[in-house]
Amino acid sequence: MTATTARIKYEIKDINLAASGRQRIEWAGREMPVLKQIRDRFATEKPFAGIRLIACCHVTTETAHLAIALKAGGADAILIASNPLSTQDDVAASLVADHEIPVYAMKGEDNDTYHRHVQIALDHRPNIIIDDGSDVVATLIQERQHQVADLIGTTEETTTGIVRLKAMFKDGVLTFPAMNVNDADTKHFFDNRYGTGQSTLDGIIRATNVLLAGKNIVVAGYGWCGKGTALRARGLGGNIIVTEIDPIRAIEAVMDGFRVLPMAEAATQGDIFITVTGNKHVIRAEHFEVMKDGAIVCNSGHFDIEIDLKSLGAKATQVKEVRNFTQEYQMPNGKAVVVLGEGRLINLAAAEGHPSAVMDMSFANQALACEYLVKNKGKLEPGLHSIPVEVDANIAKLKLQAMGINIDTLTAEQTEYINSWTAGT
Repeated sequence: MTATTARIKYEIKDINLAASGRQRIEWAGREMPVLKQIRDRFATEKPFAGIRLIACCHVTTETAHLAIALKAGGADAILIASNPLSTQDDVAASLVADHEIPVYAMKGEDNDTYHRHVQIALDHRPNIIIDDGSDVVATLIQERQHQVADLIGTTEETTTGIVRLKAMFKDGVLTFPAMNVNDADTKHFFDNRYGTGQSTLDGIIRATNVLLAGKNIVVAGYGWCGKGTALRARGLGGNIIVTEIDPIRAIEAVMDGFRVLPMAEAATQGDIFITVTGNKHVIRAEHFEVMKDGAIVCNSGHFDIEIDLKSLGAKATQVKEVRNFTQEYQMPNGKAVVVLGEGRLINLAAAEGHPSAVMDMSFANQALACEYLVKNKGKLEPGLHSIPVEVDANIAKLKLQAMGINIDTLTAEQTEYINSWTAGT
């Protein structure tokens, strides 16, 4: 539905879904106390007054709270979807109807619609971009160089996006500051490990209803997302095989008690395959050919290119949908390969993404990263910048307080000891 309210334009599925979205946003808010405290402060201090902001994110109940917090801080904000299968249409409707935030997002939107929404967002002439995979920033650099002067900076919270930003900086085209939200401890430890670990398996189970106990589960990549996925899959009784290209991560997986194999070998043994690398064609034609009949393949990294679906589709004699978000590819050798969520993020395609308690910290980082950019306008060099340690620690402190957990503090004697090289023993 493309429409205009009395004040804003938007493009969503159905504005009449707002009541359902409102209820779900309120439910998520129960588990997001850190972002609520930040929103309350923003409402008083208005750090984003006069700032035009666009956010390309998964349009979910948790993202709604980030958008509401930014608007409370005075931002003139627009929200677009970063993934066509993750949009929650009722949430989009509530943000428009209840909060007057322009949203351009519909579950299942095609690539042309997505790219059109990116252009609509850039027409807003943003001062700050919250990106998810760096598509918007890449489009700005490639197609709208004249708007770079408007930009204070960007924030990015995905591994894929950080890799792209590093490549942009190496090529000399990243001429503005970018906040590396992805590598904040309160983001990647919790979001990637605990969030991805739980929500990935949630998506697989919702899509298939298969029993994980006893299955050979191949986890491609042993970064924080891979660690979390492997840990949770083992907890449900899976036999875990890890594939890696990094020798340090590979030995870590071995020492954590997992089998480590090349994908060529793992492909013959796996019952379920989960890619969490952020790279391209991790599972490809030669792997599909040797998989067991009925092997299940899904992605929980980022873009759908982690699985080479083009080669799979070219080889398949038939493709049919056997369940929601579940497609079966019949192969010439008589076997079938099952792909979940069209190769897109399975935790968002078939489930609801990370629990709100996890996203509370991720989006707290996003909100404070935007504030940091505004406060330091003109002072930061082009390129990637880490979230300040004190900001990261404060988010963890606020989360502990909300959970009713107290921790120790150093005594004066201890502080003196650790800050002195002459104190001895």
